[in-house]
Amino acid sequence: MTGKPGYHHGDLRRALLAAAVQAIEESGVTALSLRDLARRAGVSHAAPAHHFGDKAGLLTALAVEGFDLLADRLHGAGGDMLEAGVAYVDFAVGHRAHFEVMFRPELYRTHDAEVRAARERAGAALYSGVAALPGRAGADPGQDALAAWSIVHGFATLWLARALPERVGDDPREAARMVIRHLFW
Repeated sequence: MTGKPGYHHGDLRRALLAAAVQAIEESGVTALSLRDLARRAGVSHAAPAHHFGDKAGLLTALAVEGFDLLADRLHGAGGDMLEAGVAYVDFAVGHRAHFEVMFRPELYRTHDAEVRAARERAGAALYSGVAALPGRAGADPGQDALAAWSIVHGFATLWLARALPERVGDDPREAARMVIRHLFW
């Protein structure tokens, strides 16, 4: 360790991803720049390009991380669809920057093998919960999964945009439960 200002030790890739999350939460994904990330991490302006190539490469890594985190959350619901839906909303609220990137495929390399694997893992977690719902014999689990995803994603997006009526309250998990229960009529 040299002790020079700007010298970075440890996991620079992780530090740059954390700086990207912070920047996106502060200013949105469109304002993100590799130069700003370098400044935030206290490294040369070339360091982010060394790790990610370009902004799309950085956002690809962020999307992979986000889909992996989401898959873990959905698996943590233990197959309970209501709790999986709440976990989805909780993920969106707690990982807003990831959520913003993950569902804007024009921002990253959607055909990247890591993105595809992480996205499929998250989708499989949601799909398996829907397929296990009781009383759905003969139903198309793919259509049910799309309906469930649309409801929870739409709710999460509306919550993040602060577009829901005040009567919904200020607890996203409880508000999500209220809405998601409509899946089980």
